[in-house]
Amino acid sequence: MTEASAPTGSTGAVPASAEQASAGRATPLWLSITIAVVFGVFYAYDVWEAVGNLVGMNLYADGLGIALTGGGWALLVIGIALPLLVFGTAFWLGRRRGPLAQIVLFLAGFALVQVLAADVSALFELSGLDLS
Repeated sequence: MTEASAPTGSTGAVPASAEQASAGRATPLWLSITIAVVFGVFYAYDVWEAVGNLVGMNLYADGLGIALTGGGWALLVIGIALPLLVFGTAFWLGRRRGPLAQIVLFLAGFALVQVLAADVSALFELSGLDLS
């Protein structure tokens, strides 16, 4: 491209760094926090549900006179930790992106958590997990 064929409004200036280029697209702090809090409620419900599963399965096993295996305990504890890790990852990945990208990241993470929670429930309900 020659100087004569360059568009008239173009200066050819390149931003000094990638951070300065993305700073204009970043979500304002108040909106980023609002998005995180709204999705945080859904993730917190999943954590509460996982704690309920841990307590309920422990009481159920105790009522039958048996104990949960180490694999069962590990699976239930992972069920508690997973929503927290996925939420933290989605928040970290979306911290310098636009609001739509943050919403998509939180939704994708929440869908992942729901699928894995359904898998854990299916394993326990169908007795598909035999770690004895």
